[in-house]
Amino acid sequence: MNAPDKIPGILQPVAGVSRPHESAAAQVAGGANYVDDIPEIKGTLFAAPVLSTVAHGRIKGIDDSVARGMPGVRDIVYTRDIPGDPILATYVHDEPVFAIDKVEFIGQVIGVVVADTVMQARRAARKVKVDIEELPAVLTVQEALKAESYVLPPVFMQRGDAAKALKGAKHTLSGAFEVNGQEHFYLEGQVAYALPLEQNQWWVYSSTQHPGEIQHWVAHALGVESHAVTVECRRMGGGFGGKETQSGHIAVWASIAAHKTRRPVKLRLDRDDDFMVTGKRHPFAYEYTVGFDDHGVLQGLKLMLAANCGFSADLSGPVADRAVFHVDNAYYLADVDIASYRCKTHTQSHTAFRGFGGPQGVILIEAILSDIARKLGLDPHDVRMRNLYDKKDRSVTHYGMPVTDNILDPLMSRLEKTSNYRKRRAAIAKWNAGNPVIKRGISITPVKFGISFTATFFNQAGALVHVYTDGSVQVNHGGTEMGQGLNTKVAQIVADEFGLPFHRVLSTASDTSKVPNASATAASSGTDLNGKAAQNAAQQVRARLAEYVADKQKCKPEQVIFANGQVSAPGALMSWEQLIDDAYHARIQLWSDGFYKTPKIFYDQKTLSGTPFYYFAYGAACSEVAIDTLTGESRVLKVDILHDVGTSINPALDIGQVEGAFVQGMGWLTTEQLVWNAKGYLSTHAPSTYKIPATGDIPDHFKVDLWPEPNPEDTIFRSKAVGEPPFMLGISVWEAIRDAVAATRKDGAVQMNGPATAEVVLNALKPA
Repeated sequence: MNAPDKIPGILQPVAGVSRPHESAAAQVAGGANYVDDIPEIKGTLFAAPVLSTVAHGRIKGIDDSVARGMPGVRDIVYTRDIPGDPILATYVHDEPVFAIDKVEFIGQVIGVVVADTVMQARRAARKVKVDIEELPAVLTVQEALKAESYVLPPVFMQRGDAAKALKGAKHTLSGAFEVNGQEHFYLEGQVAYALPLEQNQWWVYSSTQHPGEIQHWVAHALGVESHAVTVECRRMGGGFGGKETQSGHIAVWASIAAHKTRRPVKLRLDRDDDFMVTGKRHPFAYEYTVGFDDHGVLQGLKLMLAANCGFSADLSGPVADRAVFHVDNAYYLADVDIASYRCKTHTQSHTAFRGFGGPQGVILIEAILSDIARKLGLDPHDVRMRNLYDKKDRSVTHYGMPVTDNILDPLMSRLEKTSNYRKRRAAIAKWNAGNPVIKRGISITPVKFGISFTATFFNQAGALVHVYTDGSVQVNHGGTEMGQGLNTKVAQIVADEFGLPFHRVLSTASDTSKVPNASATAASSGTDLNGKAAQNAAQQVRARLAEYVADKQKCKPEQVIFANGQVSAPGALMSWEQLIDDAYHARIQLWSDGFYKTPKIFYDQKTLSGTPFYYFAYGAACSEVAIDTLTGESRVLKVDILHDVGTSINPALDIGQVEGAFVQGMGWLTTEQLVWNAKGYLSTHAPSTYKIPATGDIPDHFKVDLWPEPNPEDTIFRSKAVGEPPFMLGISVWEAIRDAVAATRKDGAVQMNGPATAEVVLNALKPA
């Protein structure tokens, strides 16, 4: 080391500033590869599924003679061709890989056709004739409740004495409504590419949020040990929860076909098949009775939540549990009685979706508070403010977790002012009084969303950090990139630890042979978990380097500073590259693994109590809408959002997540309608019949601000999760539409299901 002219100062860190997504330029240029972009190796075959056309029935026979004779067809794979367990390795173990002797929804996969080209396989799959004896089908939540048809036992939770509180309340109100599911509509559909290797080993490329589970499922189906299967995912073209478990089906089907043919097999569902095969957000049905005083303060609550889970459990248990956890949203429930039913129907097996049951819980309490306000002739915002958690006696959730980081009151109060809510509400009332056709509505709704997997053991992560002799750095972690910017944030974190510019750090593909047993990238915990694990790995490498420099310079390790691509110590300065070269020749270990487990959390599955979440993320949205009372059409006019992300690692990415989540939540409750007909056939199975929000649905006034305070918990960079919480802010649009509908009624009562399509709004406008 040479003595420096001056010791460099520490400039602005790499983390905490806006920078483009690490793949943005490649994506714009068409240079970012997804699974279907991987060049097929010689001999690759293509698979397509054979689907059930009956919602519930017994398989009597299969005639595939025509399909087998079609050009390019190499084989057809059924349950008898599975070398391992014919039941998927799900937690409940209740779902067959292929239908065995019965079918339980229209779209259930009975087998796959394998052919030389994609279109040859798809054409042949449609020529396979399956003789099915139809059986009675359960298609609605109401039918399931009547038949006591459940995928899992009902769950009940109580706090206080709801019956006594309701009996003593000055006012009571009862109601019922339903909210439909939601198609994930990821831009990249479900796809997997399975390659047989030597000695019964396998390499699987999968568009998945959970490579570790793909590895487990494929190994289970092939009858091999997990170490024989490697799963890789560089990126997904969207996931939203739809690729948490259900990407496993596609990978297993492709792998079984590859096993039988001893050839690489790629399986990519077309959009229609993707709709028909895969599960959606869980539809919910609700019933409630609520007691309250003259000011709208809750005084007893009895709730029934019934989730339409489809034909198998999948993730319905934890989804329904989280709905129970979030039925309070931002409000203190002193006396509450909750019944949660996990209903089995003969439809697609519904699964994870952004918010994971949280939105289905939040919307119930928001609807109740608005109904209370209209019953009393009060401003719904005032009723919400009166029922918020506080920092005194009303600060413990109904499942026993203290709300210690509560910023609800100041956050909502600030949004009330910055959005000019009071002035706008008065103007809207004046508008509605003079306009009989176009009615307007406005609503502020908050979110308090718990961050962590409710299954405590999933709250762990691993990472690897490698420093190469030229000074470049590679980081690999167990999370997956689906467009949310996880790899960008992790690279920023590692660059900060080493004092390097961002471009010196590369995040690489998720790979089960590098980081084993990784949890799904879900529950909004991707950065919390993997960022901490990567930081831990980088800190170990940096500590070794600091000790090496300190030993040479006769100083303490903490006096060694890594900044601006240089390393300084008292009386010495050298470039990062020179230090790495010297350390390598001195045989200093230049790589490390890292590990992180979330502290302070515990959860009793039997009592549904404890501290399942590390912290809460907060936010609020003010939405203004207009409805046409002649057609039922609605339009969002203005949106103001104030959201809590702690100290942002990358504000540009975080604001993008807030915007995207809000619009997706808005779509769930306005235009995205799933329709199953009387036979159990999903009629809305393509973009022509299923409408996600488009650019024309975004209001000109769409303002997002970030709450300026750090996370009080010791998260990475004191940031907060941002993937899921803003989704619930879309409920403000639904509540604003209900507010506009209420303006047409003397009693203010509104009976409306979700989504608020034009037809639903028009029906809600009809006299009771």
